[in-house]
Amino acid sequence: MATLRGLRETPRHLLVCEKSNFGHDKSRHRHLVETHYHNYRVSFLIPECGVLSKELNNLVMEAGPYYFVKNLPLHEFITHEFINTFVKKGSCYALTYSTNIDEDNTVALLPNGKLILSLDKDTYEETGLQGHPSKYSGRNIMKFIVSIDLVDSSFNLDSKKYKRTSWSLKEKKPLKFDFLLAWHHTEDSSVMSYFSKYQIQEHQPKVAISTVKDLQCPVLRSGELGGEAEASCSAQELFDWLGAAFCNADLNNEPNNFISSYCCPQPSMVVAKACLCTITGFILPEKICVLLEQLCHYFDEPKLAPWVTLSVQGFADSPVSWREQEHGFRKGGEHLYNFVIFNNLDYWLQMAVGANDDCPP
Repeated sequence: MATLRGLRETPRHLLVCEKSNFGHDKSRHRHLVETHYHNYRVSFLIPECGVLSKELNNLVMEAGPYYFVKNLPLHEFITHEFINTFVKKGSCYALTYSTNIDEDNTVALLPNGKLILSLDKDTYEETGLQGHPSKYSGRNIMKFIVSIDLVDSSFNLDSKKYKRTSWSLKEKKPLKFDFLLAWHHTEDSSVMSYFSKYQIQEHQPKVAISTVKDLQCPVLRSGELGGEAEASCSAQELFDWLGAAFCNADLNNEPNNFISSYCCPQPSMVVAKACLCTITGFILPEKICVLLEQLCHYFDEPKLAPWVTLSVQGFADSPVSWREQEHGFRKGGEHLYNFVIFNNLDYWLQMAVGANDDCPP
């Protein structure tokens, strides 16, 4: 019976909401975007808009490229040629593809030069690398986390640390993965040519733009994060509504609708049209920062829209969520954030994680 009750329990989810203004010196919007490293979907919604501006459309179409490298040996990331060419000359991101964080070995390269390995117990012991148990392993520790600082001054060709790590990943326990890879840089080096001896493909994110007509939207007031009875909706209500809107769910709660009984929170307003754009791929924080800034400039000229939203979802099977915070899957693996940008440049920031995550920063 205890096991049955456990299966029925809904896992913990955490939503953190805060408000600020983009003009404030202590606003941390850029830091939050820059430290959420591995993003697979970016969506924004603009009420009272039928067609994207030229500036926004250009940014959306320039969200790539990223690369898919098949059967790439892990030791390639710790070579000094790779470190000097990519890690030290830009922001390099990598993530294992089609691996399950709660079952498989997974790897992530962060732009700060940290290589994060989430390894099962057998692989961890075979590599002989130094790490620590995953905080989400439970009593029977089956997963371990190893962090290798590629830009640490002690991680040089002549050091014992480097030689041991290289021997471990190249000879003792060679590991190969399919990787997603992206590099934000100002240099001329080519990812395609560097990994030309492997199967590598260049990809552009997929873009879907649609116009939603007669959309029922919640009424929001920038200063009322918790909402006000009969005057405005709360951040929590908006967050739930956005999820339904991005899924193109019916929001009218008609009695003959057996798919969704959800309806728009009250008070609400009906907008004649709204532009919904979704970008899917391996999307860098640097690209999202530019997009967020452009959405702020949307209100440089008077608009009918009182607010716009920008939502970002991270890869469910990434070993980290924000910064180097360990991320687990449990039953959902979600880690995401959402900006509500008001026409006075106030904003709400909503950050959500699942059961196997620390509180968002």
